[in-house]
Amino acid sequence: MYFHETYISNNLTLSIFRNRIVLFYINFYSNYMKTTLRKQHTMMSTLFFVIGCGIASSQQLNDGWETMFNGNDLKGWTTKVHHYEVGDNYADTFRVEDEIIKVRYDKYEGDFNNRYSHLYYDRPFSDFHLTMQYRFVGEQYKGAPDYTILNSGVMFHSQDPRTMLKEQDWPISVEMQFLAGVEEGVERPTGNMCSPGTDVVFEGRIDPRHCINSTSDTFYGDQWVTAELVVYHDSLVKHIVNGKTVLEYTKPQIGGGVATGYDPKMKQDGKLLKEGFIALQSEGQPIDFKNIKIRNLKGCTDPKALNYKEYYKISDKGACTYE
Repeated sequence: MYFHETYISNNLTLSIFRNRIVLFYINFYSNYMKTTLRKQHTMMSTLFFVIGCGIASSQQLNDGWETMFNGNDLKGWTTKVHHYEVGDNYADTFRVEDEIIKVRYDKYEGDFNNRYSHLYYDRPFSDFHLTMQYRFVGEQYKGAPDYTILNSGVMFHSQDPRTMLKEQDWPISVEMQFLAGVEEGVERPTGNMCSPGTDVVFEGRIDPRHCINSTSDTFYGDQWVTAELVVYHDSLVKHIVNGKTVLEYTKPQIGGGVATGYDPKMKQDGKLLKEGFIALQSEGQPIDFKNIKIRNLKGCTDPKALNYKEYYKISDKGACTYE
């Protein structure tokens, strides 16, 4: 009898001990899972917050803006160098390094020989807002004309480079000219207008000057300068430098002189320029370009439409879509 009672007592004690162990592990696992889930929840919440902020930031930064330069190569761009056929990037004049389009002459041979060059984006534009940063670097190439020192620019409303002849020096286009100060204390504004084979209306009349100076400050050395163009087809054009509007004019049109060697069929004087190609310029002075972006300004301006954008300034009613 004693043995039987002892056996039962021992089994009961063992059973209670086992149950306590089981309960311990159940509680331990439960607390572990709660802690793990809280951490995961916190991590997921943080992740979603970061992603959400990133998306919002991306939308804000890219609201209608298109990056024209991929930072890796010249895909989507075409060169035209004076004395060479379209597409021949002579001596690697335009090259990409460190996410920058660089104009260099270290592989040139002989004198400059008026080898003016232009790097064309492969699509034409009509109504747009263009922005980029540039800086002058290095020394002017030997034999380049004196006026090209610390001188470059961006062409717009240009003829298609494939319509340019081998011996055509400048494209029929309008230029936002980039300059830098040469002599300390001597003003040399940037963001000027130059007109190879074109005319513009300035202060109410066609201006006979090839170049019209802007009201910008003079920038010295190799500092980055932000240049912007706002263009409304054959109407208003604005030049903006470091956020300040420095020049305005209207009615860009074919006319004037300066450009030579062109196909006569392309020079239809008096024809208003409603659209055209955009090109970076090379005139003998090394220069860097980066952060090249463009935003189309023509589209649906009806707030009731599904594809309305506040930044559209020129109405294209046919582009509107509704529910």
